[in-house]
Amino acid sequence: MVRGGSRPYPRRGDGFEIAELRAYVEGDDPRRIDWAATARAGALQTRVLLEEHALWFGAVLDDSASLNVGRKRALRLAAYEALDAWADALGTQDRAARIFAAAVEAPHLFGARAASRLRERQPIMPFDLTAALRLARFALPKDAALLVISDFYGTLDDDLVRELGAWLDVTALVARDPWSDGLPLRGFVRVRDAESGAAQTLFLGRRSARRYVAAVRRRHEDLHARLTASGWRTGSFDEGDGSAALHAAFGIA
Repeated sequence: MVRGGSRPYPRRGDGFEIAELRAYVEGDDPRRIDWAATARAGALQTRVLLEEHALWFGAVLDDSASLNVGRKRALRLAAYEALDAWADALGTQDRAARIFAAAVEAPHLFGARAASRLRERQPIMPFDLTAALRLARFALPKDAALLVISDFYGTLDDDLVRELGAWLDVTALVARDPWSDGLPLRGFVRVRDAESGAAQTLFLGRRSARRYVAAVRRRHEDLHARLTASGWRTGSFDEGDGSAALHAAFGIA
């Protein structure tokens, strides 16, 4: 579940709840030795504890023109619904940062004020995913929760992706192509690139439509596999309910 607030969170440190018992190793605090467990095991046992602490939330949202497409409504609207659900998870002591390619918004705000800044709508603008992820790596503390919402078009730096997976708790919501289940166009059609605005005339027959659907699905599956292998949690969203898509990524019905 998406968590927020000063609630128990499974981070090892000095606290009050026991997370586990393990064998004593040199350097452990002697005050953490569990003598009853030691007597049962016949060897020194150390208590590893949970600590209550506020959380850090980060968000990277693709505000480029490619998310302004859709069959019935723009993918961008669903993306902001997911971002709203992410902001709703903040507790009163939690911090949040909205991360752009060259700026970090609201890193010093807490609770409701941080959530409000996190969910602010932005105008459609050019988007550099690699630059935003690189900034997230240095702007967020270790183990912070980062949500990345994008169609992930363009070059993806695998080294950076792996580094983020090791440093942060990263969740990617990947936009599904609105026409991933089939192109509605046939014959000679004029198409326009969502990002650049460049237009050209193409002939789309049944064979080319099938190839398009196969390529889109293969790219989507390969992207999820790459992100998952790097330690990211992944989910997908379409132009439907973005909040539900975020919950599904965390296994929440």
